[in-house]
Amino acid sequence: MEQTMFTNEVILSWLQYFSQNAPINLAKLKMLDITGKNRNLIPTVMTNRAVLVFTDAGHPDIFYDMWNAELGDCEIWYNEGSDPSGAIKHDKVSDMINRGINASAAMLILNPNAATNYHIGMENSRFSCGSVQYVCREVRAVIMNKLNLRDQDNICIISGESIAVEAAIIAAEGSVIAVEYDRRDQNTMKCNVEKFGLNNVIIVESLENGILDELPVPDIAFIVGSPRIDSEIKSLLAVNPAMDIVIYTLDFEILTSLPALFRENDLERTEAIHIEVSRVNSKKLTEPFPAPWLISGRRKQNTHEFDS
Repeated sequence: MEQTMFTNEVILSWLQYFSQNAPINLAKLKMLDITGKNRNLIPTVMTNRAVLVFTDAGHPDIFYDMWNAELGDCEIWYNEGSDPSGAIKHDKVSDMINRGINASAAMLILNPNAATNYHIGMENSRFSCGSVQYVCREVRAVIMNKLNLRDQDNICIISGESIAVEAAIIAAEGSVIAVEYDRRDQNTMKCNVEKFGLNNVIIVESLENGILDELPVPDIAFIVGSPRIDSEIKSLLAVNPAMDIVIYTLDFEILTSLPALFRENDLERTEAIHIEVSRVNSKKLTEPFPAPWLISGRRKQNTHEFDS
């Protein structure tokens, strides 16, 4: 079992404290332990009306970061000290931006404006402006569906900035390795990480020099097709031969090269889909978006049986 300073006994004592002193229904409470972990507080608060947060010392900008993420109207219920006892206080995040957390404790965050209807495929306007041209939200929704991420998955995403953001929110207890070759794209990715309060994203500039050996082993990879795709696949399979791979491409030459590339790396195609999206614009004309291919694959299963 994972070690934490907040044992079941301690958690129960905090639950009792807040149930007696704050306007909260425990049946509707989300709990989040961010002690020494890369857990994403801000996305959790964005999508839950009540979050009980267990935290250690050393978060000097936690309330400023929440305010900067447009969570200033959230209400914080807390006490002074590290024990569930004594008088309780409550203030809006906007009134606490100059404060931090300097001791282990629990706090209750109430967000009356929580987006409890969060769905995959965020509006592009929510992402940081910069060097990146984001895919339309409908295409991103399909991509996220095909990735089929779980909360503890590790994923490597190559040149897919908005995919990395949504993946980090879904795989909240896993890790996202965001590979960005262009320094401008790295900066845009960093801006998105800060904007969404993502603590589980690792930004790297390439897969060279054995960088993957030092990082969480990916369970799945999403690759935007480029001339580097052969070396990228080889690097990824070297650390996890059982990795699932999803490739996005608009490039016809890359698309037609994939069958040979899959054979060379002993991969089998599990799915191939073509996505076309059009919208009616303000002039009542149909406006098409780029129509990518998504090719999914994984290592072939060994079907040989043992000799009797």
